[in-house]
Amino acid sequence: MKNYVGSKIKELRKQSGMTQAELAGKLGISSSAVGMYEQGRREPDNDMMLKLCDVFDVSADDLLGQIKKTGKSVTRELSEVFDEFTQFLSAQQSLMFDGVPLNDDDKSKIVDAIKVVAAIAKQQQSTKRQPNN
Repeated sequence: MKNYVGSKIKELRKQSGMTQAELAGKLGISSSAVGMYEQGRREPDNDMMLKLCDVFDVSADDLLGQIKKTGKSVTRELSEVFDEFTQFLSAQQSLMFDGVPLNDDDKSKIVDAIKVVAAIAKQQQSTKRQPNN
């Protein structure tokens, strides 16, 4: 994800019901700077990242898309990954599949299809674990 931070800023701003101008006011910057962050044309510096974390009440890891690690292995719930993927898809403008633009309904169907495949895989795993009678 090339512009994860910008997409995340935009997602959090929209979830908070703020305009770019309102977010800019809270951060003490211009609305065009917020727009550049969201478009990936500019990266927030460390001080701005901390302000963004404060405004949105998220951790820097959340803003940067870092996965929480336990020891050497990464532990995540699949539902968490689905939620992040759904938010990521929703934030994409002019997303296309084989040259055809996707609307929100199409994006939702993609997520649903992935969930169905995951449920089938889970069922197959549980069937493999059951002892043969």
